[in-house]
Amino acid sequence: MSIRARAWTALLLPPVTWFLFEQGLSALLHADCTRAGVGIAWGVASLAVCAVAFRIAWPLHAHEGVLVHPWLARLALVVAGFFALAIAFQLLALLMVPPCLR
Repeated sequence: MSIRARAWTALLLPPVTWFLFEQGLSALLHADCTRAGVGIAWGVASLAVCAVAFRIAWPLHAHEGVLVHPWLARLALVVAGFFALAIAFQLLALLMVPPCLR
């Protein structure tokens, strides 16, 4: 995989993961609110995907080459942290508030 493709993958992976986590969690809890454990496992897996995106972008941020690659990699690092934080807050909310509470 080329450096540019790795940088774009690291940049796009966290927002897509967050979107799938939010939509999937919403569908899961609306269908059966007693299955919150699956949502927690899904949240931890989503955090792991954000960590993988961070790991993909980390060696690229110091890569000497075309100026675009380091900036894409640095942006990917920030985006991975931002969306990991969003997933962590939603996961914390899921752990604090009982899902079947209406």
